[in-house]
Amino acid sequence: MPAIQTLCPSCGAINRVAEERLDDGPNCGKCHQPLFLGKTLSLDDAGFARYQQHEHLPMVVDFWAAWCGPCKSMAPVFEQAAAQREPKARFIKLDTEKAVASAQRYGIRSIPTLMVFRGQQKVAEQAGALPPAALAQWLDGLGL
Repeated sequence: MPAIQTLCPSCGAINRVAEERLDDGPNCGKCHQPLFLGKTLSLDDAGFARYQQHEHLPMVVDFWAAWCGPCKSMAPVFEQAAAQREPKARFIKLDTEKAVASAQRYGIRSIPTLMVFRGQQKVAEQAGALPPAALAQWLDGLGL
């Protein structure tokens, strides 16, 4: 029974879950909170680095900023994708004004920018806000 490693969004503890049990609503072994909330996770540089190091699920990351109009229009679309697709992937939001090191590391020049990571490996990138159907098509093409 292959298991994946995933982080608890509530306490940050590392958990191992059998792949076939991901959809069963597993809880954290430490804090007993749900491991999958069906919503995005807002992280800072340190939190994102921890997820990159320990999370085995693919991570769909939205690089955004509070002052960005297209980012604001993209936010509910991204949140809806998280609700529909987790636990196939983690949906993470990185505010480029607060997660400056991550934005610089990945050369963010326009926002919103979406990237998909498997650990520290970037596997896909999409610049600009997407309507729900376009985001769904992009994620489907990535097997998420």
